[in-house]
Amino acid sequence: MSRTPDVSVVIPTCDRPDLVTRAVRSALAQTVAEIEVVVVVDGADPDTRAALAAIPDPRLRVLPLPERGGAPNARNVGVQAARARWTAFLDDDDEWLPRKLEVQLALAATATVASPIVASRLVNRTPRAEFVLPRRLPEPGEPICEYLTVRRGLFHGDGFIQTSTIMAPTELLRRVSFTVGLRRQQELDWTLRALAHDDVRLLMAPEPLVLWHQDEDRPRISLSSPWAAQLEWLRSSRPLLTPRAYAAIALSVVGSMAATTRDPKVFRTVLADARRHGRPGAIDYLTYLQIWLIPPQLRHSLRDRILDRRRRPAPPAPPAAAGSARPAEPGLAAADSGNP
Repeated sequence: MSRTPDVSVVIPTCDRPDLVTRAVRSALAQTVAEIEVVVVVDGADPDTRAALAAIPDPRLRVLPLPERGGAPNARNVGVQAARARWTAFLDDDDEWLPRKLEVQLALAATATVASPIVASRLVNRTPRAEFVLPRRLPEPGEPICEYLTVRRGLFHGDGFIQTSTIMAPTELLRRVSFTVGLRRQQELDWTLRALAHDDVRLLMAPEPLVLWHQDEDRPRISLSSPWAAQLEWLRSSRPLLTPRAYAAIALSVVGSMAATTRDPKVFRTVLADARRHGRPGAIDYLTYLQIWLIPPQLRHSLRDRILDRRRRPAPPAPPAAAGSARPAEPGLAAADSGNP
């Protein structure tokens, strides 16, 4: 490819040849044709390299790494190799709907700041149900960190951002890289730090443009991260969060990880930290209690009944116009809302 592409697509992968080829094909099928797809193979993985070699598209580049460094490191490597002004991320187990980049580029053109982060809604697809996240867009003047973390119901949050929805200036992604070694809340960590810069805002396309495949039977690193390390990360991020957002993350995200210990001392530790550094609301306390008292499978079943989640409908097609999206005002932060 000689012409500079409009968007560089970065896909980190490891030992999932079937999934990553599905992701790559969804990127190559975008209505924006002038793109490059950079797949960073995280460590020795001959099966994945062979599967990608069978895709005859000159827009595809494969960057094999000599040893495994994790998804944040692979994303950073891909960003350094990106040739376009814009870089968009796609996890190897997700898919894009065909107009994803088209809609986001149109929305980016409306930005009033130099470095907009452009995200979108997604279709969260699990073996049990299918639904759209986030459930609403930010309200005027609402701190983005609270929009994306503070719950209005016991079993779900309202705001959400996920890696496969993110498109941002390549320069910004080089200026603010992903934290290598962080196993959970990678989007949250990155977006918090990026939005701390004066020239950065979050724009959210109202259409669902990504299929987020959540195979609940497949092991996920994000579900096994130690609670103590997550609490340490939260404490280090405190300057980027409002007290309400801090408490929400402590009692829902860290709480969901800590509850697996069934240790009363751990229960008190997380609760005390949320009270010391944050400002919990009634929903935060009730969420924390139900996480500790209700077994996960029963909690998931109750959540689905309460939310009346649909059983695997066809993914909605994006509407023709992207101009109806509202830009999210900066607040203090933005990012992953944790478990929906």
